[in-house]
Amino acid sequence: MSIPSIPFRPDAEGPLQGLVVLDLSRLVAGNMVSLQLADYGAEVIKIEDPKKGDPLRDWRTQGLSVHWKVYGRNKKSLTLSLRTKEGMDLFRRLLPLADIMIENFRPGTLEEMGLGPDVLHAIRPELILVRVSGWGQDGPYRERPGFGTLVEGVSGFAAKNGFPDRPPVLPPLALADMIAGLYGAYAVMVALRHRDSTGHGQVIDLPLLDPIFSILGPEAAQFKLTGQIPQRTGSQSRTASPRNAFRTRDGRWVAISASIQSMAERVYAAVGRPAMTQDPRFRTNADRIKIPDEAEAPIRDYIAARDFAEVMAHFEKHEVTAAPIYDIDQFLEDPHVQARGIVVELPDGDMGSVPMHNVVPRLSDSPGAIRTPAPELGEHTAEILGRIGVDAEGIQALRATGAI
Repeated sequence: MSIPSIPFRPDAEGPLQGLVVLDLSRLVAGNMVSLQLADYGAEVIKIEDPKKGDPLRDWRTQGLSVHWKVYGRNKKSLTLSLRTKEGMDLFRRLLPLADIMIENFRPGTLEEMGLGPDVLHAIRPELILVRVSGWGQDGPYRERPGFGTLVEGVSGFAAKNGFPDRPPVLPPLALADMIAGLYGAYAVMVALRHRDSTGHGQVIDLPLLDPIFSILGPEAAQFKLTGQIPQRTGSQSRTASPRNAFRTRDGRWVAISASIQSMAERVYAAVGRPAMTQDPRFRTNADRIKIPDEAEAPIRDYIAARDFAEVMAHFEKHEVTAAPIYDIDQFLEDPHVQARGIVVELPDGDMGSVPMHNVVPRLSDSPGAIRTPAPELGEHTAEILGRIGVDAEGIQALRATGAI
């Protein structure tokens, strides 16, 4: 088997067809919001700086903008300089076409530009405005730089990630941005539902901080109850044991999670220690999480003495909740990943074909689709401005001014 190769489907319809999104955001979070909408049929118009475009284009691997190829798919590119009078006039003329607008300027910048929510809603009362920022539109940190790394530190995520005898670990990807982007797409759908019943648009205040803190669960409640700051636990869990990453004899890694008592009993039986849960020290999950290293010792020893293939075959036979810890090459070769088309290959002028994640999630009656590749900078400028009456001669004149 191999990664499924699929064509672009420019004529595919989606449940959000007819919605127009003006995306003024840059980098990850705003692009993640608009990607979800674009995958399900919304027309996303990326408004980019005529000279530099979205900085996401500059995140390159071996000279290629692979981030842009993935997160720019299904979108259109309009170059427009809002620093020029002509560019601002064009933007105001485009607003009546829009259902949704996304921006991630420093809080207050939109107002300084003369495009605050009151102005936007005077032009387009139905507009849903998504305001992405690091810390939110209010509060004492509102004007601080808001990159995801800083938010991942402040939120408490980094402090609980890693091992107790080593520094906190920041995620090696734009995690806070990705989480905020998914929340943002959900918020847009809620706002659209509200608009359906009231006819009114609204403002969505979407910081990076609030969403990533929300995934930490009952952290605040636990602190109130115990008064204790939890220490980092590596790959162990403070709520379930055994749970860890275990190394096989041939250097592979296996993840095991026994989140319920019956599974813990099954794991111990599979490694030849069925009586473990008769020992008062390991009888219940509450007992085991007090001494996780001791609780996991027989599992660690069993796996360390065997090769990966033997371990996985044995655990599968005994229906143990175990799975391999993959690198990207192993993930791409996994038969389940291939059979479900989780990753697909699409035609690409630079790479021949480019692999990327498929549309997520899957809807039975109104699925999304990958209709078009990520656009070149300004690829759709003439097409979009033509909708507001700018002809070929006007396009040339605007290029001369630097507005597009």
